[in-house]
Amino acid sequence: MASDLFYRGGVRAVGMEMIVERSGVAKTTIYRHFPTKDALIEAFLEREDREFWQQWEEVVASHAGESRRALSGLCDWVGDRVSRDNYRGCPQINVAAEFAECEHPARKVAHRHKAEMVERLTALCRELDISTAELRAHQIGLLFDGAFMSNGRLGNVGAAAILNDAVGRLVGA
Repeated sequence: MASDLFYRGGVRAVGMEMIVERSGVAKTTIYRHFPTKDALIEAFLEREDREFWQQWEEVVASHAGESRRALSGLCDWVGDRVSRDNYRGCPQINVAAEFAECEHPARKVAHRHKAEMVERLTALCRELDISTAELRAHQIGLLFDGAFMSNGRLGNVGAAAILNDAVGRLVGA
């Protein structure tokens, strides 16, 4: 329940009272598991992180040994994600934007998430024997992040096709 509220309304706008009211879970129970709202926000992002990487791995595994096809599959997957009804952007980016403090737990989870994306993309680019693999990975990561923050604008114009074209140009497809 808290995850849905945080994603739809933003973590600053959603208070613990709202979570208690909508979930029907007693405030004492919530605080027993999450001593602070920040701890609950961190748990929300970590859950989103696990689900994201599980889906990422499924896409990559479906193209095992074929890095170029795996990158294309990731473009399709990102395109599908950003084209969903009620898509409101990447939870990691959204939450990080709500906190100015670099040491906030939410910012740390978001930073780890984006660093992991670049590492995974770098590995795929190295498998393609691209001499500038890390640079290309950062560029692809920026394209993906841009799509995640497109606020649904790409849904009507084919987000997957746009991403596939741009990534293909970067990796020499």
